[in-house]
This record gives sequence, structure tokens and C-alpha cells, in this order.
Amino acid sequence: MDLISFEHLHNTDLQLDAVYESGDWGNVKDDPIHRLVGCGNQGGFRYVGNNDSPNLCVLYSSLTDPDWCDELDIVQGRLTYYGDNKTPGHDLHSKKGNRVLKSIFEKLHRGERYDIPPFFVFTKGPTKRDVVFRGLAVPGTNNSNQDEDLVAIWKTRGGKRFQNYRATFSILNINRISRDWLNKLRISKSDINIAPDVWRNWVVLNKYDLLIAPKTIQYRLRNEQLPDPFDKLSNNLLKLIISFFKSHQEKEYAFEKCAVEIVRLMDSNVISCDVTRPWRDGGRDGIGEYKIGTVNSSIKVDFALEAKCKNVEYGSGVKETSRLISRIKHRQFGIFVTTSYVSEQAYKEIVEDSHPLLIISGKDITEILIRTGYNTTEKVENWLKSNFL
Repeated sequence: MDLISFEHLHNTDLQLDAVYESGDWGNVKDDPIHRLVGCGNQGGFRYVGNNDSPNLCVLYSSLTDPDWCDELDIVQGRLTYYGDNKTPGHDLHSKKGNRVLKSIFEKLHRGERYDIPPFFVFTKGPTKRDVVFRGLAVPGTNNSNQDEDLVAIWKTRGGKRFQNYRATFSILNINRISRDWLNKLRISKSDINIAPDVWRNWVVLNKYDLLIAPKTIQYRLRNEQLPDPFDKLSNNLLKLIISFFKSHQEKEYAFEKCAVEIVRLMDSNVISCDVTRPWRDGGRDGIGEYKIGTVNSSIKVDFALEAKCKNVEYGSGVKETSRLISRIKHRQFGIFVTTSYVSEQAYKEIVEDSHPLLIISGKDITEILIRTGYNTTEKVENWLKSNFL
């Protein structure tokens, strides 16, 4: 990964996935984004120009906020980003960032793309206040509608309810932003003819040329299935879940029921899933139905589920995954839920043999819980005690 030093930020291009170094003053002057782009030096949502019609916008995220889980999907070229009204006591549009989001998505829906600024996406870097450039973004997607791309959601904190925006952006297929274009944008909205082709094609033709980057290895390795060692919250949540069920082994179907609820939290299209009795399960811990389609026209697909509560040191191998695979019937799929991980050999065989099996590992479990509001050990502990004792 390229590292660009702080003293060169004012005249460098933006290179995809490059790290831009922060300063060493020990205050807000260390911020590299301000030096790169010319916007403010604090906050997640920043812009240059008039807030009614910015020349450019910056979206910055640490990707680690448990209350507001921004999500960058680098495989599909998608960004889910939350607005800046993140505490109670304020109206949805009291913050500048949310007002800009509202204005920009209204222009998108009216087809006024010429008046929409480019968005430059940055995430937290490996050290200090370093940042990583993650791409050029535009609002919306090529298959979303007006009910999905900008949504006002309710949250509660300290017994008080408030709203914030959840916005969807697309990352365009370009790996370098020229300094020339950046400098012109800092002064005014630049001529569309000097913009990159992918930006011009989106503005003129509404063409979403996405930066899609398929994985070179289709199966996940052990470290990709478990929380990052430095992610204290996720590791604590996973340890809590494992210790809870390990200490209640006499509770029949304990973790199986939890796995069912995790699957339901993961996807609202799971319309039913029931734990099976051990003498009738045929190698499955649960069976369920998944809905595909619309309210007026849909079909149901059956699936089988198996759950394993294990310490993270112990993975599940071919024998355990094969047990579920052998019980998947025609036109069914399987879901394997584990608090640990699936071994490389087992995972590789699942992918290479095209088995219709979804793996939900320890990392996935914590991400699902955090995304659905169970983002503290207290909340998860209460959820466990309320549902599985």
C-alpha cells in the first residue's frame, strides 16, 4: 500500500487505497484531508463551496462506530453512509451534512445530476490520523429506488428518540483522481469536459460504472472469519456469547435457538426458522423458509441450518460441514452458523464444489448484532438472558 507523506499532500493525486499521512503537531492541523482537498479538518461529512451547492464533498469514516455502522463493500462498489445527526436533541436537518444529503438526493431524483458534486471517500488509516482514499462516489445505485437510497431512520439513546439519514453511494471505476481536477474543484464547479470519463458518463448518461473488485480467493481464511484482534468490542461480544452458552449446556437447543435469531436479524426475508428435535433433525439443527420477490409476487425457498458454539481456537472441519451438506435437499440451501470459523479445507471444498451453503462465522455474528443495535456487552447480555434462558 502506497504511503504519501504529509509534506507532499498539497500537490499529489488521489490514488485508490493509498495511505495519506497525517501531521505531527498533535492537533487538528494534523488532518490530511484538509491538506489534500481543501475542506474542513474535522467531522465525517465535509465539503468545499456553498452548502446549498458544494463544489465537492468528502465522506470520511472510521468504519468502527458501533452506533453508526458505515459499510464499504469493496467487492460490489457500494458505500452505506450515515449522516451527521448522531445524538438526540436535534432535528433531522439541524446539521449541515444532513441538509446537504437531502438536497443532493432530491437533485438525483429530479435528474439534476449536473448540479451534484463529486464525493471523495476516505477511511481511517493504520496509524494516528492517517487516512486511506477509497474512491470517487456518486449518490444512489444502478438498481435502487427513491425509497431506498436515502432513508431517515429512528434511533434511541438515553430514552430519547431521534432521526438520522442512511445514504447509499456507488464507487465509480477509477483508480486515480488528478491534482488538476481537485485544484479546479477547490475554486469552483469545474467544467464537465475536464472531469474523468466515469464521472462525465454518470452526469450526462446516468451510467453507473462501478468499481467491482471480486476476491481472488473466494473462500475466507481463518483471520477473515474472526473479529480483528484490535476490535475490542467485537471480541468482547463474541466471548460473551460463547461463555453464556458454554455455561448453560444443560439448556436444550440453547445455541441453536440463538443461531436462528441471528439469521433472522441478518435478513428480514427469513420468514420462519424452527429448531428441530435431535431425534428428528436428520442432521439439521433448524429448518426454515426464505422469501424471494415482492409483496404481491413471491416464492418461498426452504433452507436447513446447523449451529456450532465453539471457542475461537477450534474451527469446524469437513466432517461437520459435510453433515449439513448431505442433508440439503433439492432446491434448498444451507446456513452454517458458528461462533468460531470453518477450516480452510472445508471452506475451499464448499466454494469449489458450488455447494449452496452460507457460512456465518464469529465475525459475521458480531457484525450482525452491532448493525442491528446490540452494540454493547450490556445489550447483548440482556438479549441473551431474555431470549435463551
